[in-house]
Amino acid sequence: MCRRNSDVMLSIGEGARKGIKECQYQFRNNRWNCSTLDRDASVFGKVMLKGSREAAFVYAISSAGVVHSVTRACSQGKLANCACDPTKKGKYRDSRGDFDWGGCSDNINYGKNFARAFIDAKERKERDARAQMNLHNNRAGRRAVKKFSSLHCKCHGVSGSCAVRTCWLAMNDFRQVGNYIKTKYNGATQVMMSQEGEGLIVANKNHKKPTRSDLVYFDESPDYCYKNVDIGSLGTAGRICNKTSIGIDGCDIMCCGRGYDTVTLQKTDKCDCKFHWCCMVHCKNCTRTVEVHKCKGQDLMPEPSYPYSYKKQKPRKRS
Repeated sequence: MCRRNSDVMLSIGEGARKGIKECQYQFRNNRWNCSTLDRDASVFGKVMLKGSREAAFVYAISSAGVVHSVTRACSQGKLANCACDPTKKGKYRDSRGDFDWGGCSDNINYGKNFARAFIDAKERKERDARAQMNLHNNRAGRRAVKKFSSLHCKCHGVSGSCAVRTCWLAMNDFRQVGNYIKTKYNGATQVMMSQEGEGLIVANKNHKKPTRSDLVYFDESPDYCYKNVDIGSLGTAGRICNKTSIGIDGCDIMCCGRGYDTVTLQKTDKCDCKFHWCCMVHCKNCTRTVEVHKCKGQDLMPEPSYPYSYKKQKPRKRS
């Protein structure tokens, strides 16, 4: 597939990077901040080994990133096998009345179909419980891109009367997709494999069945407070926190009760900028004192217990 569609591979890579960047933005204030590892084949390390909420989000946002990038490249004429959406032709009608399809509508269906064929290929070969989870979250990410597309129109007529409208369908900014998938992460449904092994069912019968747009997960997430290489947790030691916040970015929650250190820094910014004709902008350098709060290290606290057990190596006796 890569050889047959070599021109699309650049967009695939761009979409993956877009998904990572959005993941890091959405989790910038969380204990797990979507950190990547340069020397790990999975990019996110061992965090992805567990079927957690975080893994569900990564699969969904990565899938969405690929759809978004491939669709955008398609509309820009960068791909040989696709162009503008061929179904958006002729006349149509919406709540404001009749309009003519025109311009270049984003071919989101092509982006979705290519992303499904490329990203889902490995999971469709496995067909185990984790593969079912990944397929579900991949689909949720693709659906999110199509959900956040909207109609853009231009009016034609005397004195802006809008006697005739020409419209096209365009994807919205990817940030809206990221915000939406983050809400799905917060409301993700825990599932398990059915006894027949044919699909996923809710782990708690009191919870509603997830829709195709919801995220699903198997395993509870660790707290990510402490560094643990076995589960891929980097811990929060040294993370910057907000002293005054009572939210997840606050020092009490981010530092997991270990406390924080305060560092005073001198920060220089441009200020008092003035425009001089023509065409220069002169600014002054203003220095201000800021306090930065960083979580204390875990060596100051008793050794924690982790959600996932692991064996600790006994020290070897010297001969």
